[in-house]
Amino acid sequence: MKAYYLGLKLMFSYFTILPMPFKKSDDLSSSETLASMLFFLPLAGLVLGVMMMLLFNLLHSLAWLAALLCALGYMMLYGFLHTEAIMDVADAIYASHSGKDAYAIIKEPSVGAMGVLWGVSLLLTKVAILSFLLLSGGVTLAIALFMVSRLALQLLFLTQTFRSSFLTQLKTHFKPTHFLLSLALFGSVGLVLLGWYFVWLLLFGLVLSFTITQFLKKKLGFVNGDVLGTTLEVTEILLMLLGALLWL
Repeated sequence: MKAYYLGLKLMFSYFTILPMPFKKSDDLSSSETLASMLFFLPLAGLVLGVMMMLLFNLLHSLAWLAALLCALGYMMLYGFLHTEAIMDVADAIYASHSGKDAYAIIKEPSVGAMGVLWGVSLLLTKVAILSFLLLSGGVTLAIALFMVSRLALQLLFLTQTFRSSFLTQLKTHFKPTHFLLSLALFGSVGLVLLGWYFVWLLLFGLVLSFTITQFLKKKLGFVNGDVLGTTLEVTEILLMLLGALLWL
């Protein structure tokens, strides 16, 4: 049981900026801990989404300004981890067009012009769509989609081969049964939030996420953490746009 608790804390410490204390004696490399880290990944979307909703309710009198602040707040709560990935992937793709090693470019600490332009463009797009959802009463839709994007990442761990020792280690310990149990648990939460609409969004999100990853893999020649982060961001943006078009 302790290993699963450690996995939960490890997930929050890795994928959010929420402080999670650990002891020196904690074993963070056990199979159960690493598997549960991925098992609880959709919970990050749920918790950050609820925090965003509570902040919006607190600041609702500010109208559009509250929506902008809360949309940015959601991204701040995961430390812009996935936004940074977009910049690295964009730089690597454009560098590969001129024959450079995409993996070497993606590992560089500096960011090129194309990375900045794509990163800022998608950040603005996400903030705009999320602000619209908050102002249009679509906050439960947004929270549900935050879970969908992370459930989709779990599927990628089952289907992809990674050029990353850490991701490969996670893949080794994360089994199909973990994914199915996580799908059942957080899928139930999604059904409470959206009803059966959640099932269609989930199916579309899984296919969309897999397609985006395959496209990036073809462009770069590999899948790593930056590719997963970019996939999550683009998936959330497209799903929120679809949800806004169809249900609001």
